[in-house]
Amino acid sequence: MASDQNLRDLQSVLHAIRSEGLNLHNVSFYLSQPTSGCYQETENTMNVNISKDSLPHFSHLLTSLGTAENIKSSLRNLEFHRVQWELQQILNLGVLLENSSNIKQLLFRRNRFSTECLSEFSAILKRNKVIKEIMFSESAIGYVGAGILASALKVNESLEELQIWEDSIRSKGAEELSKMIEVNSTLKLLTIFDSNSLTATPLISAVLARNRAMEVHVWSGLNGERSSKVVEFVPENSTLRIYRLDLAGACRVACALGWNSTVKSLDMTGVRLKSRWAKEFRWVLEQNKILKEVNLSKSCLKDKGVVYVAAGLFKNQSLESLNIDGNWFSGVGVEHLLCPLTRFSALQCQANITLKSLTFGGGRTKIGRDGLAAILQMLTTNESVTRLGIYEDESLKPDDIVKIFRSLERNVSLRHLSLQGCKGVQGELVLQTIVETLRVNPWIENIDLSRTPLQSSGKTDGIYQRLGQSEKTEPQMDLLKDMPFTVPKSCRVFFCGQEHAGKTTLCNSISQNFSFSKAPYMEQVKTLVNPVEQAIRTNGMKIRTLKDEDTKISIWNLAGQHEFYSLHDLLFPGHGSASVFFIASSLFRKPNNREPKTAAEIEEDLQYWLRFIVSNSRRAVQQCMLPNGLREKFQGFVDFYPTVFTVDARSSASVSKLTHHLRKTSKTILQRVPRVYQLCNDLIQILSDWRSDNHNKPAMKWKEFDELCQIKVPPLRVSRHDNKAKVEQRRRAIATCLHHMGEIIYFDEPGCLILDCEWFCGDVLGQLIRLDVRRQSSMENNGFISRKELEKILRGNLKSQIPGMGSKVFENLEASDLVRMMLKLELCYEQDPSDPNSLLLIPLILEEGRGKPQRWQLSTSDCLYAGRHLECDDSSHMFITPGFFPRLQARIPLLSFTFLCLHLHHS
Repeated sequence: MASDQNLRDLQSVLHAIRSEGLNLHNVSFYLSQPTSGCYQETENTMNVNISKDSLPHFSHLLTSLGTAENIKSSLRNLEFHRVQWELQQILNLGVLLENSSNIKQLLFRRNRFSTECLSEFSAILKRNKVIKEIMFSESAIGYVGAGILASALKVNESLEELQIWEDSIRSKGAEELSKMIEVNSTLKLLTIFDSNSLTATPLISAVLARNRAMEVHVWSGLNGERSSKVVEFVPENSTLRIYRLDLAGACRVACALGWNSTVKSLDMTGVRLKSRWAKEFRWVLEQNKILKEVNLSKSCLKDKGVVYVAAGLFKNQSLESLNIDGNWFSGVGVEHLLCPLTRFSALQCQANITLKSLTFGGGRTKIGRDGLAAILQMLTTNESVTRLGIYEDESLKPDDIVKIFRSLERNVSLRHLSLQGCKGVQGELVLQTIVETLRVNPWIENIDLSRTPLQSSGKTDGIYQRLGQSEKTEPQMDLLKDMPFTVPKSCRVFFCGQEHAGKTTLCNSISQNFSFSKAPYMEQVKTLVNPVEQAIRTNGMKIRTLKDEDTKISIWNLAGQHEFYSLHDLLFPGHGSASVFFIASSLFRKPNNREPKTAAEIEEDLQYWLRFIVSNSRRAVQQCMLPNGLREKFQGFVDFYPTVFTVDARSSASVSKLTHHLRKTSKTILQRVPRVYQLCNDLIQILSDWRSDNHNKPAMKWKEFDELCQIKVPPLRVSRHDNKAKVEQRRRAIATCLHHMGEIIYFDEPGCLILDCEWFCGDVLGQLIRLDVRRQSSMENNGFISRKELEKILRGNLKSQIPGMGSKVFENLEASDLVRMMLKLELCYEQDPSDPNSLLLIPLILEEGRGKPQRWQLSTSDCLYAGRHLECDDSSHMFITPGFFPRLQARIPLLSFTFLCLHLHHS
């Protein structure tokens, strides 16, 4: 049957199934629909709509699917929406599951089960040895249903993934599931959404206590508030992250960690803790031999709690990093915390020699005189700590800071010192002492003085120059230090993959999934892009924006000639931005050839794109989920989710799980990345309103942005007493922040904000990088062209060829602006930057540009060619794309790059 055939009634479907006329992999049932009917999305995927007066057909369809020989062996995924199950229907489903040997996934969304039906389903699950994934969403199974499922999974040995979303199983149901975890060793992923965050406690405790390598995600949303994650454990990177838990639950988790061997990183940032919890955690530090990193920032720990943590450090021989900043302890707590890291006499050994990184401090941490004495003693005698951070301190005075730096004169272990936000870092004496310390101590590599008065006064440049490091923080952002921070609301998703891997089709299917429950049925299957528009569209980067509640997810499809983009510094995410990379790989060698790729070929695809991402992105800071085969090789460069999704990109049903993962991963990433200024989120809406009021203009001049800030944005408004230059710096800092978030593309020269990134990347840059200037210029082929002639060529090439269609570039950008953008993107270079009329070098117009094979100017037998061989310093992680060489040509002096011809004299 053709993949696009529309089956109009249920009777014809029953006949097609019984006559062995269908070969289905995915079947989705939608009950309680206005009308009945079927739609076959692809040759292997079918959606079935059943109205209330056609309910008998549901049982008939289940029975027919369970008896059709070809479907029994091909069916893999079943979805049920709005089904109110009766016992006979469950029995029919049981026959289908028992007869089908390849059904791997069951999804129940907004279903209703009686206790009798759940018990029968549990009996089916006990016998089944095939199903790998089950998901209940908004099906109200409650704690009774959770207990029934738990009894089945104590016996089942095949299920690997269980998800229960928006069902209130509460603590009682969670306790039943925890008993199941104790005996079940095959479940690999458990995801729970419950109205009560206490549900997380027994689940994660059981996983930790039994050392299960089971991935756990627990979400909660009480009384209609926005859902948020409570706890997650990812065995691939051995990280336990607790977002929200009560004291009793936190203590129970601590008890489970004592003999745990799966968690290496524990993050409890923002969880309110007390000394009762710290007392349990002391035992963890004394017993646990696996834990490497602990983050207890902003956890409200007081002196007594810190004393317990410090006591655990005396016996601990594994912990390498401890963050305890933002708590409420005093100098007494500082004394105890540093005691195991300090020697008090030449004959004493340092108690703890494994801890390498320590941070403390904060507005409510009162270090005082006793705490300062402990810091000085530790810095003078410690031989193991390489990173020390004292954050946001208000108690240390300039004289105290001077003492800290002088105590470093003899320290040979510390490499990185951070005093960010410390009010006492100010004055000429402090500056002079830092410089003098650096003259004596050659081992310090990095000093972070961000958000200190010394940096605000512009006196840190000399320090960073002496260290050989650039200013680590963006100084202009300090101009906004009094403005509130908030969680970002937008995440970028980059789709990578070879040509014909199905990226665009996959993006379309994901878009359908996002709007499936909201759009009319026929709207879900219509073409998303007008065919005529699609035919004339450029091959540049394509961007699609989706909304998930109050979160914006923009999908950046790296289509076209990605290797020639000199744009990745502009477009790729920087440090701390909320971004995800998806690598799409076809399982077949060619689009029209069904010959499957080998495992080695698929791995080669992944290796290529990993190297491509690393070559064009900044190094990742936080280690996360790396796949087994590539973990060691790319450790420290990229974070990877360990699961591979095998999907039919044409089917929205097939990619539903991938879409679900994309949505939840985006929310998790937004919780992890650094916060942004609230003003940035406010400006996103203000700029959107401006576009609506200005005929949806895709670009904004800097003058227009100035006017908008003056009228609509009070924090960026120039008042009578303000320094105009300072406000201008604030505006540029905010524009830069929006640029890093991926909301706009900002050019400080020529002074322009691109508000429609898809238009700019596709219609503007997509044409600029393919501009063939050589064939259209009247000059000799020497690589140089005048600005006026280049502007003329741009006007001729970027105009729409079809009336009423096209990019309308010159309605929003001047040709001179485009030239300055090309200079910024290094698509061209000035011969003499000091001359405003300087000729421009266009590297791509040379004969050997655009990645073409090398062409030698001479070909004689008495010539030998010699040249420079270039390769990456780390070729296992990076490679040089063809777009690199035009840049290199303009950067390196001509003689050091031109190939030399050596004439050989015959004897």
